[in-house]
Amino acid sequence: MQRVFIVGIGQTPVSKGRDQRGRYMARDAIQSAMASAAIDPADISALFVGNMMAGILGQQQQLGPLYADAAGLRGIESMTLEAACGSGAAAARVGFAAVAGGLHDLVVVCGMERMTQAPREDITLALATAADWELEGVRGESFISLNARLMALYMEHYGVEAAQFAPFAVAAHTNAMNNPNALLKKPLDLDTYLNSKMLVPPVKLMDAPPTCDGAAALVLANEDVCNSLRQQGIQPVEIIASAVGTDSLAIDRRGDKLKLAGAELSSRRAYEQCGLGPDDMDLFELHDAYTIITTLSLEAAGFAKPGEGTRLGEEGATNIDGRLPIATMGGLKARGHPVGATGVYQLVETTLQLTGQAGENQVRGAETAMVQNIGGTGATVVTHVLRA
Repeated sequence: MQRVFIVGIGQTPVSKGRDQRGRYMARDAIQSAMASAAIDPADISALFVGNMMAGILGQQQQLGPLYADAAGLRGIESMTLEAACGSGAAAARVGFAAVAGGLHDLVVVCGMERMTQAPREDITLALATAADWELEGVRGESFISLNARLMALYMEHYGVEAAQFAPFAVAAHTNAMNNPNALLKKPLDLDTYLNSKMLVPPVKLMDAPPTCDGAAALVLANEDVCNSLRQQGIQPVEIIASAVGTDSLAIDRRGDKLKLAGAELSSRRAYEQCGLGPDDMDLFELHDAYTIITTLSLEAAGFAKPGEGTRLGEEGATNIDGRLPIATMGGLKARGHPVGATGVYQLVETTLQLTGQAGENQVRGAETAMVQNIGGTGATVVTHVLRA
């Protein structure tokens, strides 16, 4: 296998109600990533796009060639990857494999989602396609109600109170304040969290991410290309592990509903690839779509024992200055969750951390990081480990 490096990054500000079509959002992110890598676009030979709902909400498929054309890359290999909320990282996984396998020397990965132009009920139905429609969707389950089931079960089983989830949301909002690309630059405290609108008990408004739009992009290169770019002052970050784990879409088909088995598999496979473990990670950019998913992810990835995930937030361990910072630029909760683009935003932000460009949110001494993007309530989990 070839070594694979991130040599360029780009992102658009996460937004709501912005009057710009998806192809132009993707174009801006892709062109920004190529410019940051100081490369000739003619050297790019493939583009892999992550997206979930363009065909449902925007009546547009064939995003690969559409975005390639818009970004000045017409004619290259290009296709779209869909893994629900994990679509961005799925595209990165395929881009990684293409370079690692020697099929391409230099590729672009782009995640894009445009949701807020659609009515809320249409968005809810589109998001529900990430669940098992036959077993969950036709029964009226939504993404919020499914996460509410998990949260209620966790609270009952482990004796956890609602306030114990609050530190994750509070820290995400604190971090977003210093991220110019975040949607929710609003401070959050415990009282505001506890008094926020109840969506589906026990999930409150401040347990969930906002509906939003955005696009982010990466340029991936093999070692030869990376070495030539180093001479031009580019700071690369190596992808030292890329792994996927899956589970049943339907929660009721899982052996242990409080165990994200797909995340556990994905994490273990990534650790085995790079020969590292949880104690070696300087930060964990996790999929904090809901505070319960944050909790279960910390446990599945080996950072906490079952039933003890919320303790990391309560102890401050997951703050920027803690032993395992998470959501360092606001996470899904406050940066925003433009579904199919989220996994790429996570990789872009982690690259900023590992190259010392995260500004006021810089994690001191960050050299190794785990990045995990989840599709559905844990059905598809894509994990990458990055090293400066």
